[in-house]
Amino acid sequence: MKLTRPQAEAIVQVLKEVLFNGRYADKALEKVFKTAKTHENDRGTIAEVSYDIIRFYRLLTTISKSESLWKILGAWMIHGHYELSAWKEFGSLNPKEIHQRFEAVKTERKISQSVSDWLDDLCETELGDTWSVLLPELNQTPPISIRVNTLKISLADLQAQLNQEGFFTELKNEFPEGLMLRDRKNIFQSKAFQDGLFEVQDFGSQKIATFLNVEPGMRVIDACAGTGGKSLHLATLMQNKGRLISMDVAAWKLDEFKTRARRAGVHNFETRTIESPKTIKRLHQTADRLLLDVPCSGLGVLKRNPDAKWKLKPEYITKIINVQQSILQEYSLMVKPGGRLVYSTCSILPSENEQQVRRFLENNSTAFKVEEEMTIAPSLYTDGFYMARIIRLG
Repeated sequence: MKLTRPQAEAIVQVLKEVLFNGRYADKALEKVFKTAKTHENDRGTIAEVSYDIIRFYRLLTTISKSESLWKILGAWMIHGHYELSAWKEFGSLNPKEIHQRFEAVKTERKISQSVSDWLDDLCETELGDTWSVLLPELNQTPPISIRVNTLKISLADLQAQLNQEGFFTELKNEFPEGLMLRDRKNIFQSKAFQDGLFEVQDFGSQKIATFLNVEPGMRVIDACAGTGGKSLHLATLMQNKGRLISMDVAAWKLDEFKTRARRAGVHNFETRTIESPKTIKRLHQTADRLLLDVPCSGLGVLKRNPDAKWKLKPEYITKIINVQQSILQEYSLMVKPGGRLVYSTCSILPSENEQQVRRFLENNSTAFKVEEEMTIAPSLYTDGFYMARIIRLG
């Protein structure tokens, strides 16, 4: 690989927006693509390189001995054995020294795998030796996986249509509703997407709605719906029958869900903005099934959101753990006796996962019981997730 000057300038601008201005990586890319003088065909390269540098930012600042984004880009190219252009910004970089510095730190996990001291310490405390296994997986480039919309098409027919459009995919037997793209392409440009035949969704995430064991005709609540990715999946599992109530504290997210639902042909839903505890109380003991996909640290999805490594703070982890327990305690009352709820996160921390469920059950031992738990570790095909299905006793 050899970067063109416009590509390099765009990458540096993305890094500035993310690392210095605090913008999320996807939003930084959107902004730069609107203003940078780059060809549309360059966008994949710009995004891929930007994400990789964000992912390994601590390593690259160490081996470049610089906070200069141009020097960091140059160090990334040298470390990856790419051709370094003879630009003045790279003039002081010495490839031999870059490689020597890497050799000196490659066994120091928090530098070679690029995490902050506090996050490395926290994850080692909670996960022990498992942390050293999970961290390299979280630094991989994630695949693009999609979930078929069975309200409109079968998986086989979707694969055939995407092949005709030039988007070639692979089946993974353990994920019966999904396909994985062989090449990194903008799948949102496909006619199949515009026709609502699929949603882009991580394979592991696809397990959560299924884990709730919904059936057509049920009354189901998705209480932390966000923009509705899992609500859409629940609606397909319900075959558009019954009632799905999608809730969130942010009304704008529910508006985006409505747009997605129209495209997907989902119509068995209503949305409710959570404005106060009264919104929850009005629904006490009304749900056959309840999904609590709670706010979390997001440590299970770092491969998709590597900038979170540099935005997360210890105090946020403490705060979100309290929020999770509050949601679990208060929202669980929406389930009917005999009904079930699923508590889920995209975190790998036991303090956000198993320990939250244990604490909840200790406080509600006569009212709730765990039916099943599932942990999905970050891997070649998936992000990291936890889910627990809990039954409300009669």
